[in-house]
Amino acid sequence: MKILDQAQIKQKIKRLAIEILENNFEEKSLVLAGVNNNGTGFAKLLEKELKKITEISIQIVTIRLNPAAPLSGPIEINTPIESLKGKSIIVVDDVANTGRTTFYACKPILDIIPKKLEVAVLVDRKHKTFPIYPKYVGVSLATTLKEDIDLKILNTEEWGVYMS
Repeated sequence: MKILDQAQIKQKIKRLAIEILENNFEEKSLVLAGVNNNGTGFAKLLEKELKKITEISIQIVTIRLNPAAPLSGPIEINTPIESLKGKSIIVVDDVANTGRTTFYACKPILDIIPKKLEVAVLVDRKHKTFPIYPKYVGVSLATTLKEDIDLKILNTEEWGVYMS
């Protein structure tokens, strides 16, 4: 079942960019830290919208970890972690389920003491078992634990958010 179509996703991204700017208008720079491929793709879409409405410098970084077993390997960031010290960072992911992936994605950032740490997701599900509550949410869904949310925005002509 389709939850959001391409036009709705684009509208959510525009709204999220405005919300991010409203809460960070005094910042000189922002770091959008995408979680794995989908999070980074979503971060780039947010960056594109933000650049239309602000001159704030925006840096995109990627956090890589295994969502199924976050501690089974290293949590990697594609930039020296020390370069993020004292910066305002928004961890960006496509879908927040239990909060586990986002929780562990924040782990290396906490070691360098950022100026501010926030979370943005396109889809927030209400099954949190970790203390992660995104500040910026495209759509919030109350689903059953057995239902899956699939987001298609990368490498496709027709975007969509689907529930199965």
